[in-house]
Amino acid sequence: MNAILVVSHSAEAARGIVAIALQMAGERVGIAACGGTDDGELGTSVPSILSALEGLLETSDGVLVIPDLGSAVLAARTAKDLLGERAGRVLIADGPVLEGTLMASVEASVGAGLDRLAAVVDETRGLRKLQE
Repeated sequence: MNAILVVSHSAEAARGIVAIALQMAGERVGIAACGGTDDGELGTSVPSILSALEGLLETSDGVLVIPDLGSAVLAARTAKDLLGERAGRVLIADGPVLEGTLMASVEASVGAGLDRLAAVVDETRGLRKLQE
C-alpha cells in the first residue's frame, strides 16, 4: 500500500489536513504531516521532510507528497533527491493540498498506485463547492 505525506508551511495546517484524511480513509493508510521550520516558524524543512519520507518508506510501497506552495515543492524535491535509490518510490503531486489529500487518501485506502493517487490530486482542481 502507498502512503501520503502532506507538506505545508504550517505545522498546524498539515496536522489538520491529516486528521481529516484519517477520518475519511481510516487507519488503513499511512498519512503523515510535515510542516513549519525546525524552530517552529512558518516555512518548510528539508531534514524534516526527508525524515518523514524515510519513515513512511519503511512501511509502504511508495509515498505521494502533497505540498501546499512553491517552496514546499522545492523542499520536497530536495528531500526526494537525498533519498538516492529510494527516490523512485516517491512522487510529488500537483494540486490542492486539502482536497487532494482527502481524495487521494480514500484512493490509497483501496490500494491505488502512486500514479493514480497523483492523478486524483490533479483532478481535485475541478471540484466545485457550490452546485448551481
